[in-house]
Amino acid sequence: MSAPTVRQKLRYAFDNTMSKGTKALIAWLLIVTTVLVLVGGTLAVVISSQDDNGGFGSSLWAAFMHVLDPSLIASDTTGGGFLIAMLIIALCGIVIVSCLVGILTTGLDAKLTELRKGRSLVVESGHTVVLGWSDQVFTIISELVEANESERRACIAILADKDKVEMEDEIRDKIADLKTTKIICRTGDPADPDDIRIVNLATAASVILLTSDEPDPDAQLVRSLLAVTQGADDSQAHVVGSVADNRNLPAARLAGGRRAHLIDATDMMARLMVQTCRQSGLSVVYTDLLDFGGDEMYFTEQPQLVGWSFGQVLNAFATSTVMGVKTADGRTYLNPPARAVIQPGDQIIVIAEDDSTIALDGTPSPPNEAAIMARGEASSRPERTLILGWNARGATMLRQLDAYVAPGSVTDVVSANASMSDQIREVGPTMTVQSLNFKADDPTNRSVLESLGVGGYHHIIALCGDDVEPPLADSRTLVTLLHLRDMGERSGTRFPVVSEMADDRNRGLAQVTQADDFIVSEKLVSLMMTQTSENPHLTDVFTQLFDPEGSEIYLKPSEYYIRPGFPVDMYTIVESAKRRSEVALGYRLASQSNQAPNYGIFLNPVKSQTVTFQPGDKVIVLAED
Repeated sequence: MSAPTVRQKLRYAFDNTMSKGTKALIAWLLIVTTVLVLVGGTLAVVISSQDDNGGFGSSLWAAFMHVLDPSLIASDTTGGGFLIAMLIIALCGIVIVSCLVGILTTGLDAKLTELRKGRSLVVESGHTVVLGWSDQVFTIISELVEANESERRACIAILADKDKVEMEDEIRDKIADLKTTKIICRTGDPADPDDIRIVNLATAASVILLTSDEPDPDAQLVRSLLAVTQGADDSQAHVVGSVADNRNLPAARLAGGRRAHLIDATDMMARLMVQTCRQSGLSVVYTDLLDFGGDEMYFTEQPQLVGWSFGQVLNAFATSTVMGVKTADGRTYLNPPARAVIQPGDQIIVIAEDDSTIALDGTPSPPNEAAIMARGEASSRPERTLILGWNARGATMLRQLDAYVAPGSVTDVVSANASMSDQIREVGPTMTVQSLNFKADDPTNRSVLESLGVGGYHHIIALCGDDVEPPLADSRTLVTLLHLRDMGERSGTRFPVVSEMADDRNRGLAQVTQADDFIVSEKLVSLMMTQTSENPHLTDVFTQLFDPEGSEIYLKPSEYYIRPGFPVDMYTIVESAKRRSEVALGYRLASQSNQAPNYGIFLNPVKSQTVTFQPGDKVIVLAED
């Protein structure tokens, strides 16, 4: 092949320049305009008389103005030669101005298209990064908006494999008031290190990884953790995510490194379901602790309390409730021994409405000794538990039940889920306390429920199935709950039912079933992730709260602590619980147990506020059993 000609080389160079976009086109237009002004100004000087053109400088200026505004030709009154030159320049100016308008329009449209793609760098600092997209994002954003209400310029940056405008529209539809928080959406793969750099992890405060809708969400989580580690080596942001299968937890921790705080969602929700089925109202307590709309857990260092025993610290705050201690060496203790001494650098774990309300109480009231009860608890008896429905958390729930119930207890499982039989046969031999029975049948079938004798069970759990889509699973659960309610009304009894819902929007519909409690697993996991993103030290607190070996939250009869009919304040309730090696967090009034949204739960009440307990009321405590 022969060597390219000069013309071909020039054409090739010109094409390469033109392909560089709007800036190159404007540069060429500027060159053409400059050449036209020089040539036109010179031509006007040559072909016109000295009196007409007014000199070379005046001719250049006139040529330039005729290029920008061709309509000036109508007001020219000079001689023929100058007029002809300006007419030629004006005609060329029409072409140039038209090209300029077209180039600017095309460039602006291209820029808007590029912005719509959501590929520009996020130039923020101290912001929260959310990687991925699912229904969890709306709960997380709502909670972060509440948490950031006191900040003037809070920011959440979202990176997901979804159109930027679609994300913004969905957020606008679901969350009407963002208050002081700015939401920035970007389009990209949350498992691609190059895409992750768009949201600027180097200056972010925290990173939240959402659970993927893929068949294997943990695989996506591990990829995202590796991408975060690779894409932001210099970032100090702590990373929060949830693992669907606890068998993948070691791999996820290895991928995330020391900055990752991972929640075992299946295990946590199974533990919560078991605890809640044995004590109604517990989910309301946890929801209040986990969301930013009510009371939250804080870590506060109080040098004035150094040398105090933990028992003395319990009543040291007027508007906050003490839960435990985080020592200077990083260890967390919930409900430590009352004689444990606060050391320098220790932080007190408290429940408070806001960190600004945490203040020491200079004049705590003395306890009312006449109202304090010293009654022991009844010995545990065998329990009968019925589980209706089945999902991936079922096997973990059975193991957790085995850790709580008394010897001789029985758990029956009824579900049409095809995976139930194999999983129960696998977990059955590991049961050491309770016996286990299962029946492959449809719990939405009224005749099946009637054949079970549901009135003889101490606890009934209605699980949301994972073998169908969430809306259908919730519909089936609602049918089961309505059958149970009707059976209870016909027999004049009320069954203690705890239900799991897939969608929080169906919780309102489920209220008519009069079940004792409802668990929305995805929402609680989202709340837990949001809290951990704001304070990573809460990971240890959650681990201990859901561990049957440590101190957990219980709702115990008020008569174990306070004599019925005695008006008492929280100082007296806390003192009574302390004598039982427990920490009082609040109480539940039976008379308000059906009233939304708190259902009779009073967590972290003002200590000077008095209450008179009646039969059926509960005291919320941290206790080992």
